[in-house]
Amino acid sequence: MSQEMVLRWAEQGVFVTLIISGPLLIAALAIGLGVSIFQATTQIQEQTLAFIPKIAGVMIALIIFGPWMLTQLLTFAESIFGNLHEFIG
Repeated sequence: MSQEMVLRWAEQGVFVTLIISGPLLIAALAIGLGVSIFQATTQIQEQTLAFIPKIAGVMIALIIFGPWMLTQLLTFAESIFGNLHEFIG
């Protein structure tokens, strides 16, 4: 097993991690921005106000994007286990 192979698998692992976490992070970011704008315009400075919409939004995004995320993760895991013979020797 060469250094290039290890770096390639590590790069793919980081890329899959970013791809899988992307939709949830974008949903949390968008909802947080919306709540922040709402708080700024209404001058409500309650810090706990942002948590409930973010949690609900991330759960909805997880329901919507969950099957796609699982497919990406399973594809990566299958490619690792399918090439297991390359890791040995």
